[in-house]
Amino acid sequence: MGCCSIDLGLPFNPFLNQTRIQSRSFTTCLRRQVVRRISCCSAVDEQQKISFNDAENSLISSLIGIQGRGRSASPQQLKAVEQAVKALEATQGIPDPTSSSLIEGRWQLVFTTRPGTASPIQRTFVGVDLFSVFQEIYLQTNDQRVSNIVKFSDAIGELKVEAAATVKDGKRILFRFDKAAFELKFLPFKVPYPVPFRLLGDEAKGWLDTTYLSESGNLRISRGNKGTTFVLQKETEPRQKLLSAISSGTKVLEAIYEFVSLDENVTKGEKELAEGEWQMIWSSQMETDSWIENAANGLMGSQIVKDNGKLKFLVDIVLGFKFSMNGTFEKSGSNVYDVTMDDGAILIGPYGIPVELVKKFKLEVLYSDDKIRQDYNYRIYHADSLRTPSFQVRELEDRR
Repeated sequence: MGCCSIDLGLPFNPFLNQTRIQSRSFTTCLRRQVVRRISCCSAVDEQQKISFNDAENSLISSLIGIQGRGRSASPQQLKAVEQAVKALEATQGIPDPTSSSLIEGRWQLVFTTRPGTASPIQRTFVGVDLFSVFQEIYLQTNDQRVSNIVKFSDAIGELKVEAAATVKDGKRILFRFDKAAFELKFLPFKVPYPVPFRLLGDEAKGWLDTTYLSESGNLRISRGNKGTTFVLQKETEPRQKLLSAISSGTKVLEAIYEFVSLDENVTKGEKELAEGEWQMIWSSQMETDSWIENAANGLMGSQIVKDNGKLKFLVDIVLGFKFSMNGTFEKSGSNVYDVTMDDGAILIGPYGIPVELVKKFKLEVLYSDDKIRQDYNYRIYHADSLRTPSFQVRELEDRR
């Protein structure tokens, strides 16, 4: 199975006024860069694509959009994850996972429940998207170890908390934490993490059950002695990598390019504008000469797409003020839509002040699925000025 794709759809900002960056070469260069990276998908080796079976995809899909590795999950999201986890645990994954070589290596934590008995490290770092959290397991060695790792960044380094481990049975690993240290890139030595493990007694001990290990070795579900459920991956699904980059605010464009290049369907097939209410979570829109556009830039507005060809932008500005703009869209080519926004208003509570704005632009859909949408604006001209392209990434709001 190929890797999952992304939905690249309508632009967040309907105000395509003159931008301060008016360089044809800038726009052309960026467009060529995108096309060049997209074209690389034909050269992507099959082994680079991450595969999940249907039950695993159900779990991955339930995790899309959950921030803080579960800290900010809604009750509906938690219920969906719990159901998907139980469904996987009921299937036949790798038998006796503690004896399998597939459990070995570094696993990235993508979701965890957070009971009040969680460890101080878990409470402090796990819910922060800016940091990556890993678990290392090495059992097929004379020095069996389980380690929890918080990676601050490539430039800073990581905190590694290690435990001596023993295998109790085919599912359970017993461990006892015995050392911890900061491994910082700018220091030639490790900085001890001041935890007196020997004095903690039973608090430094625990066990970890692996309740599901995928046959591909990409997905693992584990449950700990403190009642915590963990979902971990060896290779992160592309949509998750993109959302992680957006959440942390690091290397977003690189994540977009990688995602697009890995999508096996990005250069063929039709990408539709999916009906529903979409929340903008990231945009590369440049600064413009329009005060209202600049006010809207950076605000996480929503977009409502209807199957009758109508759409609406809604942006919270400040102190109860909102900007609303209605319009229509019509397909004009392969993955291309003509959009007209012509009914704007500033909303103050139940009252509205009309804003005379008419904007027409083309929209190219690069990717579309039921969770994420991302789009790329054409270079267009208006009032004798060149528009800069922009990427937007949106999530479909869960209204269940």
